[in-house]
Amino acid sequence: MGAAGSKLEKALGDQFPEGERYFGLENFGNTCYCNSVLQALYFCVPFREQLLEYYANNKNPADAEENLLTCLADLFLLISSQKKKTGVIAPKRFVQRLKKQHEVFRSFMHQFVGRSNVTAVMCIPYNVYAFHFSRKRPRVAKSDQETSSPSEKVANGCITSNGPQKEPLVTLVHKNFQGILTNETRCLCCETVTARDETFLDLSLDIEQNSSITSCLKNFSSTETLNAEDKFFCDKCCSLQEAQKRMKIKRPPHILVIHLKRFKYIEQLNRHKKLSYRVVFPLELKLSNTVEDADAEYSLFAVVVHVGSGPNHGHYVSLVKSYNHWLFFDDENVEMVDESAIQTFFGSAQEYS
Repeated sequence: MGAAGSKLEKALGDQFPEGERYFGLENFGNTCYCNSVLQALYFCVPFREQLLEYYANNKNPADAEENLLTCLADLFLLISSQKKKTGVIAPKRFVQRLKKQHEVFRSFMHQFVGRSNVTAVMCIPYNVYAFHFSRKRPRVAKSDQETSSPSEKVANGCITSNGPQKEPLVTLVHKNFQGILTNETRCLCCETVTARDETFLDLSLDIEQNSSITSCLKNFSSTETLNAEDKFFCDKCCSLQEAQKRMKIKRPPHILVIHLKRFKYIEQLNRHKKLSYRVVFPLELKLSNTVEDADAEYSLFAVVVHVGSGPNHGHYVSLVKSYNHWLFFDDENVEMVDESAIQTFFGSAQEYS
């Protein structure tokens, strides 16, 4: 990336952010899926800073246990501590650990993996377009105050408490990316509302042709009527009843990750196809279907894109915003692009690609 790096430095000139590094990542053979997500995570500045701080305060070779988080921290440190401003780095240790820990990434079929596997890896889905939004105004909630109390210790990026209560471990990933959904079901006979909360690390949205992220989010929270064979068992009525069901965002995360369901099983074809629908995504996003935070506003800072016509082949690239500049990352290559370039990844007017 010598010439490309020089070109990038020349393009930024005296606007090159002090202390920032823009490095491409070496492709080890079908690892562009990993490189694109790593770039998006690296430029998620709050997460990067917390991870590096943890790593600096807890790195102890004598009893350190290697995991994905420690490998990620090691990679982030390697990039941020480079003397050069641009270049290429090989994320070999992280990729090796990823393949060792998750069998699905050991073959060429890793391009099309289930969401559960992806979420287990780094909580960022990269089998489809992924969008990373950061909160404009950080939310200060009770849960944040509790997880930063002096009585807590951090182990492998997980925050635990010395108290007698046994609660799920809260990792740095959870602190930054986790939100809470509320599933509400209203019985149409007695009007009783049953609510069930569940956590999420990303929102998976169905898409339509010539739509937008905003409209997809509205459809995500639209009301669904349960009737006929799908009737709801109401505990108060003690019988199956017609009901209305909807999903709402109870607590938005600090960093919102959205991915679009562009891979769809087509029964007539007996296989998955990629939907090339044009879906517009904004630079500024306001969530209107939240419960606890009516003015949750986000700014787009990263987009992970699958380029190709099918789920089992193609290429992954990412666009990230850093200090008001948009950068295009394609494995080893990094270049500055105009903000308008984002529109080229909205999709097309064709039904399928």
